[in-house]
Amino acid sequence: MNLLALALALPLALDGESIAETGGNGTPIAIISIVSIVGGYLLLAALWYFVFREKARDKRKKGPRD
Repeated sequence: MNLLALALALPLALDGESIAETGGNGTPIAIISIVSIVGGYLLLAALWYFVFREKARDKRKKGPRD
Protein backbone atom coordinates (compact mmCIF):
# COMPACT_ATOMS: atom_id res chain seq x y z
CA MET A 1 0.00 0.00 0.00
CA ASN A 2 2.92 2.30 0.69
CA LEU A 3 4.21 1.88 -2.85
CA LEU A 4 0.79 2.70 -4.29
CA ALA A 5 0.57 5.88 -2.22
CA LEU A 6 4.03 6.89 -3.39
CA ALA A 7 3.12 6.27 -7.04
CA LEU A 8 -0.06 8.34 -6.71
CA ALA A 9 1.80 11.20 -5.03
CA LEU A 10 4.43 11.43 -7.77
CA PRO A 11 2.48 13.77 -10.09
CA LEU A 12 1.88 16.17 -7.21
CA ALA A 13 5.54 16.09 -6.25
CA LEU A 14 6.81 16.77 -9.76
CA ASP A 15 4.28 19.53 -10.49
CA GLY A 16 5.36 19.63 -14.14
CA GLU A 17 8.79 21.05 -13.32
CA SER A 18 10.66 18.09 -14.78
CA ILE A 19 9.27 18.83 -18.24
CA ALA A 20 10.21 22.52 -18.17
CA GLU A 21 13.81 21.77 -17.19
CA THR A 22 14.46 19.08 -19.78
CA GLY A 23 12.70 20.78 -22.68
CA GLY A 24 11.44 17.41 -23.79
CA ASN A 25 8.40 16.43 -25.76
CA GLY A 26 6.14 15.77 -22.77
CA THR A 27 6.42 11.98 -22.73
CA PRO A 28 7.36 11.75 -19.02
CA ILE A 29 4.37 13.82 -17.91
CA ALA A 30 2.11 11.76 -20.18
CA ILE A 31 3.35 8.56 -18.54
CA ILE A 32 2.79 10.03 -15.09
CA SER A 33 -0.71 11.09 -16.14
CA ILE A 34 -1.56 7.61 -17.38
CA VAL A 35 -0.23 6.06 -14.18
CA SER A 36 -2.31 8.53 -12.15
CA ILE A 37 -5.48 7.77 -14.10
CA VAL A 38 -4.99 4.01 -13.82
CA GLY A 39 -4.24 4.37 -10.11
CA GLY A 40 -7.42 6.39 -9.65
CA TYR A 41 -9.50 3.75 -11.40
CA LEU A 42 -7.91 1.02 -9.28
CA LEU A 43 -8.72 3.01 -6.15
CA LEU A 44 -12.34 3.42 -7.25
CA ALA A 45 -12.58 -0.29 -8.05
CA ALA A 46 -11.21 -1.19 -4.61
CA LEU A 47 -13.64 1.22 -2.97
CA TRP A 48 -16.56 -0.34 -4.80
CA TYR A 49 -15.40 -3.87 -4.07
CA PHE A 50 -14.85 -3.40 -0.35
CA VAL A 51 -17.57 -0.87 0.48
CA PHE A 52 -20.41 -0.60 -2.03
CA ARG A 53 -20.72 -4.18 -3.26
CA GLU A 54 -23.85 -6.13 -2.27
CA LYS A 55 -21.83 -8.73 -0.35
CA ALA A 56 -19.97 -6.02 1.58
CA ARG A 57 -23.25 -4.35 2.51
CA ASP A 58 -24.64 -7.63 3.78
CA LYS A 59 -21.57 -8.18 5.95
CA ARG A 60 -21.98 -4.74 7.52
CA LYS A 61 -25.67 -5.36 8.22
CA LYS A 62 -25.00 -8.69 9.95
CA GLY A 63 -22.31 -7.28 12.17
CA PRO A 64 -19.30 -9.12 13.60
CA ARG A 65 -19.67 -12.80 14.26
CA ASP A 66 -18.79 -14.06 17.71
